[in-house]
Amino acid sequence: MKAKATRIAAQARQTLPEGTTSVGAGLAVAALTSYVFVVISLNSLVGGAAAAFSAFWAVIFVAGPGFFLPLEQEVGRAVAHRRAQGLGGGPLVHRAARLGGLITLVLIIASVASTPLLNDRLYHGDMLFVPAIVVGLIGFYVVHLTRGVLAGQGRFRAYGELLAAEGILRLVGALALAGVGVDRAGAYAMVLAIAPFFAAAFALRRQRGLLETGPDAPYSELSAALGWLMLGSVLTQSLAYSPLLAVNLLSGPDEAVLAAGFASAFFVARVPVLAFQAIQGTLLPKLAGLAGSGRHDEFRVGLQKLLLVVVGVAVLGAIGAFTVGPFVGRILFNDFNLGATGLGLLAAGSGAFIVAMTLAQALMALGGHKLMAGSWALGLLACLAVIAIIPDLELRVEIGFIVGSAAAATAMGFATWSRIGLAEGIGIEPLVEAIEHEPIEI
Repeated sequence: MKAKATRIAAQARQTLPEGTTSVGAGLAVAALTSYVFVVISLNSLVGGAAAAFSAFWAVIFVAGPGFFLPLEQEVGRAVAHRRAQGLGGGPLVHRAARLGGLITLVLIIASVASTPLLNDRLYHGDMLFVPAIVVGLIGFYVVHLTRGVLAGQGRFRAYGELLAAEGILRLVGALALAGVGVDRAGAYAMVLAIAPFFAAAFALRRQRGLLETGPDAPYSELSAALGWLMLGSVLTQSLAYSPLLAVNLLSGPDEAVLAAGFASAFFVARVPVLAFQAIQGTLLPKLAGLAGSGRHDEFRVGLQKLLLVVVGVAVLGAIGAFTVGPFVGRILFNDFNLGATGLGLLAAGSGAFIVAMTLAQALMALGGHKLMAGSWALGLLACLAVIAIIPDLELRVEIGFIVGSAAAATAMGFATWSRIGLAEGIGIEPLVEAIEHEPIEI
C-alpha cells in the first residue's frame, strides 16, 4: 500500500504544470498580506487621510495592473514559445521593455498633468501622493515585466517568491510606519509604491541566464491580442474599484464622513475577492491534477469545479457581509460606519465580480480576448449608467457595482458558452495558465 501511494503521488506530481504549487502559494500569501496591509494603513489614518489613501489605492491599481498585467502575460507567453524552440528571449524582452517604458512614461505624464484635479478631489492636499504615483507606476512596470520573464523562462519558484515578497514587504513597511505613529496617507502610499522594486530584486537574487541572445523580435511577436488584453485589463480594474473611485469623486462636503468610512467598508466587502484569490491559489494544483487524466473534457470539468467554488464563495460572502459583516468591520477598522444592507450589497457586487473574473479567465484560455474586453466594457457602462441615475451617493455606488458586475458576468457567461465547443479535447493547462497569470489585486 505504501509503495502504491508513493507511485500515485509521483504520478500526480508529474501531471502538474511546472511551478503550479509555487505560484499558488505566492498568490495566497500575496492576498493575505495585502489585506493586512490595508487594515493597518487605514487604521493608522483618520478622516480625509483614510479616504485619500483608499483613492490612491484605487488609482494605482487601475493604472498599474490595468496596463502592465497584459504586458506580463504576453512576455511570458512569447518567451516560453521561444524557449520551446531553443531561441533566446533577450531581444524580445528588450522590445517589451521599451514598449512598457513608453506606456509608463505616458501614464506618468498623464498623472502629473492631472495632479491639480487629483489633489483636489482625491488626495486632500497631500502632495506626497504625486511622487508616490510616479514611483508606483515605475514599480508596477518593473515587477510585471520581471514576472513575465520569470514565467516565460519557467522560473516559477522565483515567480511565486516575487508575489509573496511584494505583499510581505508592504506589510513590513506599514507596520514600521504605524509603529512610530506616522499618520500621513502619502507615506503609506509610498510604501506601496516602493515595495515592487525590493520584491523584484529579491526574486532575481539567484537567477542567471534570463536574457539569452536570440533573433530580433518585432512587436508583432508580443501578440496581436495585446491591445485587447490591455483594454480588458483596464476595464476590469476600473469596474473592480468603481465604488471607491465614485464615492471619492462624487462626495460633497456634507458627505465627508461617508467618504472617509466607505474605504473600510469597501475592503470588508472585498473579503470574497480575498477568499477567491487565496482559494484559486490552493485550487491550482487540484485543477492541474486533471491534466493527463485521460479525460476528453478536462477543460470543461475544471471550469465547472472552479465555478462551483467561486459561486459558493460569492454567496457565502454576501450572506456573511449582511449578517456578521458590520461586527467584523468594527473589529478590523476604527472608522467603520456602514450598515448591514450597504455592506451586503457591496459584497454581492464583489461576488458577481469574481464570477465574471473566472469566466474571463476561461475566455482568455479559449482565445476570446475581444469577447472578454467587450464583456467588461458592457459591465462598466452598466455600472456608470446606474451611478448616473440614482441620486443617493451610497446607494448609487453599491447598486451600480452589483449591476455592472452582474452584467459583465452574464455577458462573459454567454461568450464562454459560445466558445465552449472549442474546449473539446483541450486539457486543463490553458485555464491553469490563465489563472496563474491573471492574479486579482484586492
